[in-house]
Amino acid sequence: MDMLTAIAANGVRTIIVETANRFARDLMTAESGFAFLKTQGITLIAADSPSAFLDDSPTATLVRQILSAVSQFEKAMLVAKLRVARERKGKLGGRKPVPQSVKDRARSLRNEGLTLRAISARLADEGILGPSGKPYFLRSVQLMLED
Repeated sequence: MDMLTAIAANGVRTIIVETANRFARDLMTAESGFAFLKTQGITLIAADSPSAFLDDSPTATLVRQILSAVSQFEKAMLVAKLRVARERKGKLGGRKPVPQSVKDRARSLRNEGLTLRAISARLADEGILGPSGKPYFLRSVQLMLED
């Protein structure tokens, strides 16, 4: 809507998108958006396929709609894959809690006067690593000490 307002103010009559699927990733949105732009006298051009939105033949409409449907499908598949990957990594519920024994060890190291960086390094030396298998970040150590 911001773009349409700017277009109306500037008298722009052409919109160029990188690819047709960058205009919209949903068939209904793509078709209704394209129809709206046409009624406003605005030309839509996809840089990768300049005639995709210019030709009004039944064949061009079919191809445009099929490509929009494929784009919608690809987006849905990507979202599903990412959801599965996050679930597999246990990220949906937020960060994994730090075991109390690790918090206690971090506190005892802090009581010895160690800095956050030194605590992270000492924990790593003792084989106590974060969920990623790497030393705890300084912010993670700070949060352990605040709990």
